[in-house]
Amino acid sequence: MNSTEYRKQLVKHLRGGEAFLPIDDFIDKVPFEMLGDRPSQLPYSFYEVFYHIKYAQKDILDFCISGDYKSPNWPDDYWPDSPAPESEAVWNKLKSDYFKEREHFVSFILDESNDLLSPVENATNQILLREALLVIEHTAYHTGQLLIISRLLGVYSA
Repeated sequence: MNSTEYRKQLVKHLRGGEAFLPIDDFIDKVPFEMLGDRPSQLPYSFYEVFYHIKYAQKDILDFCISGDYKSPNWPDDYWPDSPAPESEAVWNKLKSDYFKEREHFVSFILDESNDLLSPVENATNQILLREALLVIEHTAYHTGQLLIISRLLGVYSA
């Protein structure tokens, strides 16, 4: 398998649908009014988990490409201040930004001039392959949580 094929495989996993359901397939099944609900005594809502996925993905993307990267404060910056978005406009922007940033990362991965095995912009030992796998693993883990929350809210069954 050549570099192009490896990159295509990474992108397939980044978008979901290989080992986990793509977020694209169910994100709009949760009504806006339920995004902040924390069912069954869970410590987080659908909105909180999705915000966290989006924030971590953007942080890793910035780590890989930004010339002026500054590490956010863990864990405070990675989670929203409230369990629900302030408005539907805020929610829609969060979703839109997530998918745009994911596609930006996809383009970066597919660009053959970005060596999968070389350190990324703000690292000495973290390579692009590792960062892509980190986003995939993190997203997969939390996508499972989103599905559980969706099921507990009664808005998704598969």
